Amino acid sequence: MSTLALQDTSVLTGRSLRHILRSPDTIITTVMMPIAFLLLFVYVFGGAIQAGPASYVNYLMPGILLITVATGISYTSFRLFTDMQSGMVTRLRAMPIARSSVLWAHVLTSLVANLVSVTIVVGVSLIMGFRSVASVGSWLGVAGIMTLFTLALTWVAMIPGLTARSTDGAVAFSYPLIFLPFISSAFVPTATMPAPVRWFADHQPVTPLVDSIRSLLAGRPADADLWVGLAWCAGILVAAYVVATRIYRRRLR
Repeated sequence: MSTLALQDTSVLTGRSLRHILRSPDTIITTVMMPIAFLLLFVYVFGGAIQAGPASYVNYLMPGILLITVATGISYTSFRLFTDMQSGMVTRLRAMPIARSSVLWAHVLTSLVANLVSVTIVVGVSLIMGFRSVASVGSWLGVAGIMTLFTLALTWVAMIPGLTARSTDGAVAFSYPLIFLPFISSAFVPTATMPAPVRWFADHQPVTPLVDSIRSLLAGRPADADLWVGLAWCAGILVAAYVVATRIYRRRLR
């Protein structure tokens, strides 16, 4: 990316972040659903769920972090859809700015907004009793996994943001992503599930990511789950990036 493109991306990212600051309900709405799940499962269902020797809030936290990001990226798609429909992107096209800066600005905005949301959710979990013995290196590993996961889902969000014909269509894609952790090891061990459900849970991307984050937060090595989870994220990221950028170029012709 050239210096000019970096400057254009920085300016457009600042514009998107100012929109979020002027409308804090975006972040409030984003964190309300995962916090509601956290309260529901810890204080209502937690006593009846056998998830190992650690406290249930410790077991639950990795899945809640992924749900927080899955909830937040619906707003990324909505913001891009709004720019496309309002003529903002068309107006920028007539100006001497790098075309790629529009998409990258939304990507960086998504990263910052989701980082803030995840931080708020972690703060609430600490109040509820979440504790971790992870080292600084393990926390950095968790941050890296969350960053790659956010990037992958953000580029997925670019596709409906560019192609949807209505606001509902732009945000509806996120619903399956939000509920995917329910069929994984996020809430209960997959060993307790019926065989067909367990097979799906063990072979979808959320389970290795959840297990990796859980191991790192517990001070254990992430083992092979880490590489499986990273491979899923990298594959989704590359595929979504290629599709989104091709659609974007076609829309600008």
